[in-house]
Amino acid sequence: YDDPIVSEKAVHSLEHGAVWITYDPALPESEIAALKGRLAENYTLLSPFEGQEAPVVATAWNNQLLLGGPDDPRLDDFVTGFRQGPQTPEPGASCEDPQA
Repeated sequence: YDDPIVSEKAVHSLEHGAVWITYDPALPESEIAALKGRLAENYTLLSPFEGQEAPVVATAWNNQLLLGGPDDPRLDDFVTGFRQGPQTPEPGASCEDPQA
């Protein structure tokens, strides 16, 4: 998403096993494009988030990882470990557009 996602709707997607990657809106476009290229098509959300503590933050249900940028290798491990992971309260439930 190019615009911020309503947090409550994104959290609902987390409940279904999504991983939400947020980035500082000041992140260069090339780094945003790098993030987009690293994410799985399903059960991942990407959006800007004003005022976060790190340039990139990965969030899953009950888990969060602050990252220095899109090239941090921990991002792939986080997404692989938590997308539809064991922490998911409602695994497999639809994760369609959280803005709807």
